[in-house]
Amino acid sequence: MDSLSQVALGSAVAIGVMGRRTAVWKAATWGAVAGTLPDLDVVIDHGDALLNMVLHRAESHALFWLTLFAPLMAWVVSRIHRDAHLFRRWWLSLWLVLITHPLLDAMTIYGTQLLLPFTNHPYGVGSMFIIDPAYTLPLIVGVVAALRMKDATRGLRWNAVGLVVSTAYLAWSALAQAHVEQQARDSLREQGVAAERVLVTPAPFQTLLWRVVALPDDASDPRFLEAYVSLLDGARPLRFATHTRGAELMAAHGQAAPVARLAAFTGGFVKLSTTSDGQLRITDLRMGQEPDYVFNFDLGPLSAVGSVPATQVSERPPVGPALRWIGQRMWGQDVAPPWQGAVKPSAG
Repeated sequence: MDSLSQVALGSAVAIGVMGRRTAVWKAATWGAVAGTLPDLDVVIDHGDALLNMVLHRAESHALFWLTLFAPLMAWVVSRIHRDAHLFRRWWLSLWLVLITHPLLDAMTIYGTQLLLPFTNHPYGVGSMFIIDPAYTLPLIVGVVAALRMKDATRGLRWNAVGLVVSTAYLAWSALAQAHVEQQARDSLREQGVAAERVLVTPAPFQTLLWRVVALPDDASDPRFLEAYVSLLDGARPLRFATHTRGAELMAAHGQAAPVARLAAFTGGFVKLSTTSDGQLRITDLRMGQEPDYVFNFDLGPLSAVGSVPATQVSERPPVGPALRWIGQRMWGQDVAPPWQGAVKPSAG
């Protein structure tokens, strides 16, 4: 999730655990610090854009390492504020802040390696977009109330309500995602498409409009299917647009290290293409929409894939038209994405 959400969550958790045992501003400050720390791994350059992506949210987001770090941070904080008698409470507070950071991240689709060093599997529920005001605002309101209200008990109560509401929203997102996934699988089955791998993620900033991506089970099938579903569509059937994902290129270069690495990280939701200057490009299909994706990587010439460090090329649709479309489509209006004007819907 975005940094503001993590800061707000960290502060809210710390305030909730510390309660009236220490000044609210102390709990809020150290909660914000601890809520930010795991993301400092972004400053590490692994020398390759693709490696920087797949190794983000790794050790710094692992529950095991964060658990070991928590008592050290609690010792430092308790000494700074001469709160040695509160060491155990600071320990509990900061441990909860540290581990809720990666757990929240795991609600997005990116991939968070929660269980290192035991497994590097990238966990991603995918029911939350990285920025969602409906999740973050209750936390901010609760933290601000706790900091500003003269009645400390009332302020702490507001903070607790913010945590409950934001957590309930996470649960709602997972239930909505499960509903859309079942709807998508039923639609694919009715249309005669065998696709075990179905990805369902929310469109930006909300949880009413969802993007569905399906990969046919047949490995030689060059397509992937994409559809948008609003919870307010009613009985309107899903319409899938079909796109190519470079089956021939995958057959030729699928074993190359950078291709295999990203394919494993994304669960196979990648496509391959060639650039105008003859380089192989791999695209993460999970984050973006056809034809614009955040994570595209140029891997070098076809004759020597992986011989040079991968470089990232991000693509985004025009912001204004995209936001207007989301605002229309999320309320159930049957309008096509403006960036897909040339794409004709198909049953696959």
